[in-house]
Amino acid sequence: MDTKYIQNFLKVIESGSMSEAARQLDISPAAVAQQMRGLEQVLGVALLVRHGRSVRPTAAGERLFERGKQLVQDCDQLREWVASDTDHGELRLGTVNTALHGFLPGVMQAFVARHESVRVTVRVGLTPDLYTALLQSTLDAALCLKPSFDLPKTVSWTGLRQEPLVLLVPHADAAQDPLQLLRTRPLVRYDRELAGGKLADRYLKALGIAPRERLELNSVLAVAMMVEQGLGVGLVPDIGQALTSQRPICALDLPPLPHGHGLGYSPLSPVRELGLLWLNTSTRIRWVRSLLECAQAESRGAITAAGS
Repeated sequence: MDTKYIQNFLKVIESGSMSEAARQLDISPAAVAQQMRGLEQVLGVALLVRHGRSVRPTAAGERLFERGKQLVQDCDQLREWVASDTDHGELRLGTVNTALHGFLPGVMQAFVARHESVRVTVRVGLTPDLYTALLQSTLDAALCLKPSFDLPKTVSWTGLRQEPLVLLVPHADAAQDPLQLLRTRPLVRYDRELAGGKLADRYLKALGIAPRERLELNSVLAVAMMVEQGLGVGLVPDIGQALTSQRPICALDLPPLPHGHGLGYSPLSPVRELGLLWLNTSTRIRWVRSLLECAQAESRGAITAAGS
């Protein structure tokens, strides 16, 4: 039995028609129909009920759909495991948007230098979505924020970067008190639906600062661009040189929160942690470990550069 036929059967069920599945697979509808008939003959049961241009699974088709995804995934992993002595294949990496623009490029440069024949596919998303994809084995690793819950034994985490909040201001305000600027200047907010935006919001509330809000954006780089245009100051996680490079702005350090702020969270300093999550059972674990080494080296280099 050709697992490709099962994979295409899954596509037919997901799309609801053979013609749409054929379009997505870039083959002819007749070829898809022939594969489905062949699959039915091999299994000895009807898998599809046809209604005009649409199809739906029979009871046997539903059972195949339920088990087929895992079967296809297992076969893919088996092929990669058998060929594990070669350095060819694909690493599926997830990342949060801020790491994509700040930390990841240097990591990728080092990884590609080690593994020229490994193809890396990068998926951008929020940490909870990347974690779910990791558990479903659609990702091998994720560069993301530290989860706030205990991880199962099948998942590992290593912290890589501490990213404190910083205040983005024009160069002319580099010597000013950052808290006074937050009280008096318009604020270009980082989206409060995102972890970094929530951290900034908690920090402001803990200090009793009610900023004069002008914009709210879901991109750290977009906040930096608005500050560059003189639209206000920006309170964002420090993702590195990408924030201020070639822009007439600078990043001011913020004072830690005082003890007894009463918000029930820690640490007192406004910091978030970026690191690597990975699935211990991934057949690509050796590439994940190599990626981790590259990320750790990049992190050490960034710390050294910041301290020099």
